Amino acid sequence: MPERRTVALVTLGCARNEVDSEELAGRLAADGWELVEEAAEADVAVVNTCGFVEAAKKDSVDALLEANDLKDRGKTQAVVAVGCMAERYGKELAEALPEADGVLGFDDYADISDRLRTILSGGVHASHTPRDRRKLLPISPADRQGADVSLPGHAQAPEPQDVPADLPEGLAPASGPRAPLRRRLHSSPVASVKLASGCDRRCSFCAIPSFRGSFVSRRPSDVLGETRWLAGQGVKEIMLVSENNTSYGKDLGDIRLLETLLPELAAVDGIERVRVSYLQPAEMRPGLIDVLTSTDRVAPYFDLSFQHSAPGVLRAMRRFGDTERFLELLETIRGKAPQAGVRSNFIVGFPGEDEADLAELERFLTEARLDAIGVFGYSDEEGTEAAGYERKLHQDVVDARLARLSRLAEELTAQRAEDRLGETLHVLVESVDDEDGAVGRAAHQAPETDGQVVFTSATGLVPGRMVEAKAVGTEGVDLVADVVSDRREEAGR
Repeated sequence: MPERRTVALVTLGCARNEVDSEELAGRLAADGWELVEEAAEADVAVVNTCGFVEAAKKDSVDALLEANDLKDRGKTQAVVAVGCMAERYGKELAEALPEADGVLGFDDYADISDRLRTILSGGVHASHTPRDRRKLLPISPADRQGADVSLPGHAQAPEPQDVPADLPEGLAPASGPRAPLRRRLHSSPVASVKLASGCDRRCSFCAIPSFRGSFVSRRPSDVLGETRWLAGQGVKEIMLVSENNTSYGKDLGDIRLLETLLPELAAVDGIERVRVSYLQPAEMRPGLIDVLTSTDRVAPYFDLSFQHSAPGVLRAMRRFGDTERFLELLETIRGKAPQAGVRSNFIVGFPGEDEADLAELERFLTEARLDAIGVFGYSDEEGTEAAGYERKLHQDVVDARLARLSRLAEELTAQRAEDRLGETLHVLVESVDDEDGAVGRAAHQAPETDGQVVFTSATGLVPGRMVEAKAVGTEGVDLVADVVSDRREEAGR
């Protein structure tokens, strides 16, 4: 009997990449690979790279180099790059980084097991020549569902006769036309679920659509089926992810499909909370706001992609809105759910941005009372419209504005945390240990990107438990809270 090969997946970047890694893990586990946590313990290390901005690309290269170092002192025999950076650059990355034994694009995901075996046996799999993935799908969204294009995170399931009779323990069954095989890579009570892949927006600074492709929704039955499976694995909160969740359903004939799906997901037995990320302000509609603010077990949480608030800068970004319209949107949300959480990201130093534009953004941030703020300095992205713009700002100016807005954001989010003192919070306990005590997230705090809740006492708390707590202190953007009651006890569970 041949020796069972081992593989470790190293994931960088966003929650969408985490889902993609678990799809790859599912495919590999179904084909007999043994999944291990540490790259040093694996025959092959698969690095799921990020290709969004320069800092993320550097992190991806560093991770590949670190994994390559293991070949000299550990079990690791091969290092393979997958993910957005591999898809975006293909042969160019392979030539620039000979330390990677393979660079695999999205089209290789369906055959990931064969690709890795080839590489481990000393063979070579030719890296792909990058192409604009938007051109692989029909222009009309309604015609995209049947297209034979690799969509990481919701790949085509095997035909019934190809499904192993006994799947390895912990492997999601493939059911439905686009349900992925999936294997969890950690035991967190929170898991992301993909609603869609790709994006139809044409923001002048963003290259993501060119390598992720046009927008394609997953079918509601597949999203529900995967959520039920995750609940069976002990997951208590699911976070819906895609490049643009507000567009969900437009290619399925119903742009309001998310409003219908959310209550169904919240009703899945075992799920305590459903969170939606990546919302476009220009696409927010009254019905969606109503569902997000009034549905039991759906977090009143708004991850709104504002990017800026000065109208001239937004138009140059190929985006819509301004300070007043954005503030009106926030007023509407908080009029329905005063405790609603809101986060956003912003770009400073965009070509043509002047002091008046920066002051307008500062005014918006000051009045918006956001719970979490991400600030990034503009940098050219290859292949984007903005890379060809004139009136570029000197890097020293960009850096100074980034530092200025970052200080303001830190101050404002700390103030917002203080505003929540005395609030009653529903907190999902995420970790309990001797060093950090008990830590969790309230409805206004998304994993990884936002603040957290630190409990004054860990007594009786275990990961995955939803508790009612009262905010009694702050530590910067984080809240300190006392447990009031256990939600399960209240519900009679």
